[in-house]
Amino acid sequence: MAGDRPGSDNESTGSLYAILAEGFLSRLSFGIIGFTLPLFAYRKLGLSLTETGFLFSINLIAEQLFKPVMGWVADRVGVKRVFTTAIAFRSLVALLFAFSATPFQVFAIKFLHGFSESLRDPTVSVLIAENARKKSLAQAFGWYTTAKMSAGSVGKALGGILLAVFAENYSIVFFVAFVLSILPLLVVARYVREPPKADHQIDAKVDGKESIEPTADVKLLPVVILGFLIAGTAQMIASLFPLLAMEYAGLNVSQTSAIYGISVFAIVISGPVFGWISDNVSRRFVMTVRGIANTISSVLFFFFPGFAGMTIGLTVDSMGKAAFRPAWGAIMAQLAGQDRQRRARTMSYLSLGEGLGETLGPLIGGFIWNTWGVGAMLAVRVVMALIGEVYALSISRELKS
Repeated sequence: MAGDRPGSDNESTGSLYAILAEGFLSRLSFGIIGFTLPLFAYRKLGLSLTETGFLFSINLIAEQLFKPVMGWVADRVGVKRVFTTAIAFRSLVALLFAFSATPFQVFAIKFLHGFSESLRDPTVSVLIAENARKKSLAQAFGWYTTAKMSAGSVGKALGGILLAVFAENYSIVFFVAFVLSILPLLVVARYVREPPKADHQIDAKVDGKESIEPTADVKLLPVVILGFLIAGTAQMIASLFPLLAMEYAGLNVSQTSAIYGISVFAIVISGPVFGWISDNVSRRFVMTVRGIANTISSVLFFFFPGFAGMTIGLTVDSMGKAAFRPAWGAIMAQLAGQDRQRRARTMSYLSLGEGLGETLGPLIGGFIWNTWGVGAMLAVRVVMALIGEVYALSISRELKS
């Protein structure tokens, strides 16, 4: 890792801080969009719950379609260059939302959003892994997760405030998100450095052509399946929470935005703390926290559908997500580091399962809610969380080895 090579500490630290700033600023912008878009789609455009769930899956579908190839592109043309391009596309997405007026336009913009994420996800993971110290990988991913999630919660709280201030003028709110999205582009272009090439050549040729596949000796499938189970369970409710709070629990916009603001405090603490535990105590324990949080939050959402129940439920859910990401990022970095020449490709394949879970989660959640009700949706989420918990425990020993 960059932090382990002589003479690279200052540059690596500066790049890592810039990446953390990007995570915060980008998620602040898209936190506003994340709060506003489901309400815009459901109330303004007249989409059903199932259609709204699909809207939050179309970008994930696009992301999974392009991600394996984009990992290969990043290894070829440069990780920072692809990362910067991804941020520019995300700014374009925010701007286009401000001018959208039909369901077709919104779905097309979300597809473009997915393409930008296929560029971003593998490259940001590589940049963190390359600039963090080897013995503090989980903590680095923990701080990045904290920056993203806290900014996302602040952004969603801000989205509710902006909707109230501008009398639900969605175009103005989306334009504010666009202005904020420009800031991370400037930070990355100025302060993040391109990671050095691999120190030694590894045979990456098959019949004279470079393969877009990750290294064959890295067993990715168990990790991919785990990512699918964990992400699918989490995303069943994450994108639909504003609707859950307002349509099921009967809260107003201000109360819902306040819940996101309150959850920030738990996120700020959870990421670094669980990152340290993963690095120094037990990664296996940290891997199980996500499933426990999914289960508890689902129970709270169903049985206590008021302001207090929704607040505690989202806080617990956010803590679980913040706990899982450091350990998950460290695992991906460890496997990708086995072949630095293909690091972005390996990252893209490892995150593919997680992406598929994020793709199907909103679809499944929206469909079950629309067909059988919110109780059935939350019950299925609990079952999926328990399955993921058992699977995480079953492969934790293999991951450690």
